[in-house]
Amino acid sequence: MSKTQPKFELRLAKSEADLRAAQHLRYEVFVDELGGSGDLVDHGDRLERDEFDPFYDHLLLIDRARGGDDGEVVGVYRLLRDDQAEKLGRYYTEGEYDLTALKASGRKLLELGRSCVHPDYRGGTALMHLWSGLADYVDEHKIEILFGVASFHGTDIEALKAPLSLLHHRHLAPETLRVRALASQFQPMNLVAEADIDRPAALKATPALIKAYLRLGGFVGEGAFVDHAFNTTDVCLILDTSAMNNTRRAIYRRGSG
Repeated sequence: MSKTQPKFELRLAKSEADLRAAQHLRYEVFVDELGGSGDLVDHGDRLERDEFDPFYDHLLLIDRARGGDDGEVVGVYRLLRDDQAEKLGRYYTEGEYDLTALKASGRKLLELGRSCVHPDYRGGTALMHLWSGLADYVDEHKIEILFGVASFHGTDIEALKAPLSLLHHRHLAPETLRVRALASQFQPMNLVAEADIDRPAALKATPALIKAYLRLGGFVGEGAFVDHAFNTTDVCLILDTSAMNNTRRAIYRRGSG
């Protein structure tokens, strides 16, 4: 963490320079840190980008106390509402999951993706600030269902069988919202009987972002997707905002003050 107290600003990207700043942070996290890649990744300028970026809103967390006069982007979220998806023709998540159940629900959808926080800001209030901005965005656009892929690092299913099985047994989405990994890449998550799971160890192996959504009442879709290009094993998280109780809503909005 910077020695100076962070001076956070939270806003949507409004220029090409803003988008490049988000893509640069994504490169540091998804490429440098996690070993990911992609067809449009720019290693020369250190930008993690793809063909979807121009169609999305990009929520930026900026530390004005860092990186010069304009500050530095230290957290990002990529957002796509259902009305934006209609113009684009599809969601990013549809490259991994069949979203028929969500799209047929008739409810207002928001896809979340490319969420990351600079390493210096993890374990502090940065993620809560991002969530506060996300909560405001959800309220403004009257979003009812949030969804998106979240990742385990690595593609060794044997090493991930306990946390994947725990998600399957304890947090599988109800049928009305249950998306399913595409058949061509479907990776079963029911790999260990529930009684045989070491729950504390499985939870420890589950990324913090996934656990945070589960605490809010989130679910996962059926099956995982192994993404070799990004060196991740993905699950689809689904959060029904109408099912959040007051305590969960307080967690969701913490940091807004």
